[in-house]
Amino acid sequence: MGRLVLIDGVVCAPEEARVSVYDRGFLYGDSVFETIRTYGGKPFALDEHIHRLERSAGEVGIALPVPADQIAEETLRAVTEAGNPESYARLMLTRGSGKLGLDPSHADQPLRIVIVEPLKMPPKEIYQRGIRARSIQTVRAADAANSAKLGNYLASVLALREAQAGGADEALVVNRDGLVIEGTTANVMSVRAGRVVTPPLTAGVLAGITRARVLDIARELGFEVDEEAFTPTELARSDELFLTSSIREIVPVVMLDGMPIGNGEPGAVTRALHAAFRRRVGLAELPWI
Repeated sequence: MGRLVLIDGVVCAPEEARVSVYDRGFLYGDSVFETIRTYGGKPFALDEHIHRLERSAGEVGIALPVPADQIAEETLRAVTEAGNPESYARLMLTRGSGKLGLDPSHADQPLRIVIVEPLKMPPKEIYQRGIRARSIQTVRAADAANSAKLGNYLASVLALREAQAGGADEALVVNRDGLVIEGTTANVMSVRAGRVVTPPLTAGVLAGITRARVLDIARELGFEVDEEAFTPTELARSDELFLTSSIREIVPVVMLDGMPIGNGEPGAVTRALHAAFRRRVGLAELPWI
């Protein structure tokens, strides 16, 4: 199956892809990105991802080097040329290369990259049994950029490292006010007495595209949907807990900070939402079967 890279619209093999060591994305994490997966070989919610990339770039003052429509066309071309049954695509936009120094005016030509890999879904076990999470307090680079999707993920990397060292599979990021914001690469949702609750965007949450789809589906299925901030202690009292993201879709969390969520197994509401999401994207099979 195919792996390929587009750099400024030019296709190259992954082993031949080169970016300058003076690129600010490499030097300072001065970049924004999107992660897209395909369903039926077609990029899912491509226009929404491109719009979010454009918004993130605007938040940090990176000008799009070409029109947004062209970036969408290049992404679609890269996925098509990779030729995989299903693909994972990462779009990156850096401020470009320039002399050393933080001054953003040192770079004046943003660099755009599309990386395409064969999609590899997580193992069935995480859907069958759920995962363990640990709440980790940290400060993210995105907190200074209105929750733009930045390439600088060091805070999340370190949070995940700490969570794994404590025997967990995932970290839930807690902000300086003591409120749970999201997972390291996912939005977080709680089920409480039949309500689906998630932190509000105003709390610094990434406007997840899968998040929005799942909230719409929850309303369609008749669940009350609320946006509320919660502490780790409050979240641990959930009947069910799950994460949403583009690649993993919906992942049940069955333990938080060493305490079981509900009965310690993936819950019925989580299952119903995931099954409905899969129907919406045209898939009949369920990842936990």
